[in-house]
Amino acid sequence: MIEKGKISSFQLAMLMYIAISATAILLAPSMMAKHAERDLWLSPIWASSAGFFCVYVAHRLNKLHPRSTPIEYSASILGKLPGKIVGLVFLFFYLHITSTMLKEYGEFVVGIYFTRTPMVVILGSMAFVCALTVHGGLEVLARVTQFFLPMLVFFMILIILLSIPDFDTRNLFPFMRHGIVPSIRGAAPPLIWFSEFMIVAFLLPFVSDRDKGMKFSIVTVLAVLLTIVMANISALLLFGNILDTLVYPMMETAKYISIADFLEHMESIVMAIWVAGAFLKISVFFYVLVLGTAQWIGLSDYRPLAFPIGFLLVAFSMWSFPTLPAIAHFIEFPAFFYFVTIHILIPVALWLMAAIRRGKSPGEREMST
Repeated sequence: MIEKGKISSFQLAMLMYIAISATAILLAPSMMAKHAERDLWLSPIWASSAGFFCVYVAHRLNKLHPRSTPIEYSASILGKLPGKIVGLVFLFFYLHITSTMLKEYGEFVVGIYFTRTPMVVILGSMAFVCALTVHGGLEVLARVTQFFLPMLVFFMILIILLSIPDFDTRNLFPFMRHGIVPSIRGAAPPLIWFSEFMIVAFLLPFVSDRDKGMKFSIVTVLAVLLTIVMANISALLLFGNILDTLVYPMMETAKYISIADFLEHMESIVMAIWVAGAFLKISVFFYVLVLGTAQWIGLSDYRPLAFPIGFLLVAFSMWSFPTLPAIAHFIEFPAFFYFVTIHILIPVALWLMAAIRRGKSPGEREMST
């Protein structure tokens, strides 16, 4: 295979957790609050169904093609030319989405801290570090995640715990004042994040203990769900009706913390969480893009593509969206159909076609495997 390294199911779970939750906890609460209002903590519960479904479909496809990624088995299922077209759609999607993540990071860093630093410098430095990680391979990426993830989780929980004295439980009520519909409408933004679990399909061929992959993947969906719910409830208890007006609720939460006039101004911790989380998330999607491109072209090694594609990501991120509000608008509405098409509809179509080509229904195929 083109990737010689191997990771465990536990490492896969850590990669997926940080790849999904890194940006969700910073941006999702205010997006959900615009539609769900006080019921925003329910929205990720409805949206998590997409995560479970994507994990299931990814593992079913891997059962049929255990040593191949979607770029490779698209051609096996659909034929060479249609498969290449589908592979190109995947690659353009990940190029666009990864460059958007890079721009989100740049807008946050420049807008909050480095206001006089040219955007291209911020974007270029992050793309370079991510390219180094991707060039090192999947095992390096997994070990870097193992190093950073415990610290990120610890500091995120610390910020929530330190903000508890300022919580106002009255902000939770009235519960479901307008019924269940607002919370379902608010599920659109988190559904986008949960649909990203489909990248499991690109990593499963390199998991050494794939028999445990489904269990760890489901646990990861639950962990991401719990993380987003916690972030939503803490933001709601702290800000109430004004939550939907905030761009970065987690940053504002850190500003609220003040214990004995000694422990305060915790924004630097949020900055560290965001930078490290964004680095890991971009690296995971960057790796999928580089690996998929090498497989689509037919190269024997993906590493030479890391830095050229990194340069391309910087260029796309400068062109794609002018401001953070434009990215937020994209996530709130157009991205829903974009992600559902690429991460749900196309994989489901591939799964059904694979089952049909083998002369069995999907249910029969599952029983035989």
